Amino acid sequence: MRKSIATVCLSGTLTEKLTAAARAGFDGVEIFENDLLASPLTPEEIAARTADLGLGIDLYQPMRDIEAVPEEVFARNLRRARHKFELTRRLGADTVLVCSSVSPQSVDDDALAAEQLSRLADLAQEFGVRVAYEALAWGRHVSTYDHAWRIVETAGHPALGTCLDSFHILSRGSDPKGIESIPGEKIFFLQLADAPRMAMDVLQWSRHYRCFPGQGGFDVAGLLRHVLNAGYEGPLSLEVFNDVFRQADAGRTALDGLRSLLALEEDAGILPLPAPVIPSGVAFAELATSDPEPVGELLTALGFTRTARHHGKPVDLWAQGEARVLVNTGAADRRTDTTLAAVGLETADPAASARRAEALLAPALPKRRTAHDVPLESIAAPDGTEVLFCATGRPGLPSWTDDFAYTADSTPADVTAIDHLALTQPWHHFDESVLFHRTVLGLSPHDTVELADPYGLFRSRALSASSDGPRLVLNLAPSPAEDGGTRARHVAFAVDDLVAAVRRFRAAGARLLRIPANYYDDLRARFDFAEGELEPLRELGILYDRDERGGEFRHCYTETVGHVFFEFVQRSGGYSGFGAANAPVRLAAQRR
Repeated sequence: MRKSIATVCLSGTLTEKLTAAARAGFDGVEIFENDLLASPLTPEEIAARTADLGLGIDLYQPMRDIEAVPEEVFARNLRRARHKFELTRRLGADTVLVCSSVSPQSVDDDALAAEQLSRLADLAQEFGVRVAYEALAWGRHVSTYDHAWRIVETAGHPALGTCLDSFHILSRGSDPKGIESIPGEKIFFLQLADAPRMAMDVLQWSRHYRCFPGQGGFDVAGLLRHVLNAGYEGPLSLEVFNDVFRQADAGRTALDGLRSLLALEEDAGILPLPAPVIPSGVAFAELATSDPEPVGELLTALGFTRTARHHGKPVDLWAQGEARVLVNTGAADRRTDTTLAAVGLETADPAASARRAEALLAPALPKRRTAHDVPLESIAAPDGTEVLFCATGRPGLPSWTDDFAYTADSTPADVTAIDHLALTQPWHHFDESVLFHRTVLGLSPHDTVELADPYGLFRSRALSASSDGPRLVLNLAPSPAEDGGTRARHVAFAVDDLVAAVRRFRAAGARLLRIPANYYDDLRARFDFAEGELEPLRELGILYDRDERGGEFRHCYTETVGHVFFEFVQRSGGYSGFGAANAPVRLAAQRR
């Protein structure tokens, strides 16, 4: 279907917004009135610019506070409308959005509203323009889509139809099933937005917290199916008011928006995309560093063995159990410290994973490999992390391990596998990253968690493939400052007996994060412990959590090296979380 985006979704000047929309691959735009008023270009020049970019102007918006008003007020509104309709034709557009009135001068009179909207449509028809009437969720008298449709139906004018907006419908909890009773040809336009579930004034919710479909908590795909069942054949258009989007790079935002529409079409069953190949595990975590010695010392103390060296690059493979860490001294920026730069994900079909990624606009990374290297498909996540699709040791498929010359065996020890990876996101990439990992990699997002950091609010959202598949945690730190480890990334390793493992780590010289005694005093009050169970946790700096089903989680952290630290976790009883209740204590300890 035709895809459009409102200029209000993007940052920058009108010209910059149009360029970003075109480069992302949109077919058209909605011109938001404020963007036009602030532009030095004439309407004709804007029309020419959009045409040169391969875009159409699908809608001009909005006209406000038109209907159900005293006659003298409506006469003034018609004079205002005449100018807007003329402007719309100069832009080369044919549809104008009219919002339900919020004016205190409007009255609760559907017959009057229908009569005045019919007269408005008469005027629009003189200019070859259609009027799409939309119910604002905070409209003074008309606030639901079915009420707006009843008024349009009563008016019975060929140039008057309705505009449906997913936010206005779903934020009020309206049942979208009724959309199917509206004739498709009378749905003049469809605007799409998602939003996180929030208990707040709907106007503020709409103006600041909308997001692209798939980034929030609304069933936008279900609403779209009802609209299509009604016979709608117009554009799918994004209209998102979001404080972060207004400041982020317009090109990235536009690309993210188009990805959301592609995924939405797939969810609604109207666009067949290559099926997601759900990752089955983590093949490796790759650290980029200009100084491998501190990392090597820490890995050694944690029981890892340097087992192999890449045959053509300065990359070492450290292993313990099924957990593998690559230490790359050739890819690091010499001006930065150690960082988690790449992730290898196990997939049953790496080529199919790459096709899925390409269909959803994920940037493929250039293959900087020699003729002797194993070919690996890789893409860039929104935060710049390289994601490689791996089939480690799978018969008939190339394995990345074939690029390494083995010099030692991994000895059985405490760590069994990589439990999860935590990636701190730039502030303006968080929602984009959630959508990327959900759609491209097929991971399922958990609820967003907000945590207290000593200097702000720490936002976190986990995604996972299954109970035993890879887990990924996306974190949004409160400050851009690269201090205290709160913006560092970390790799969490699974162990079977954390108390015994930590004793060995400490004996080998590993420096673990110190946890205050106050935490353990509170822990004793919160949970019942068996005799002697709490004391080792206190002694070793191990954090603890228990879920409502009795599942238990023990975990601890190393100190930070560069911008990376390690976590060790022991899960029992089906615990599937990440110890979120302990995060404020951990964050404060890292700040210290």
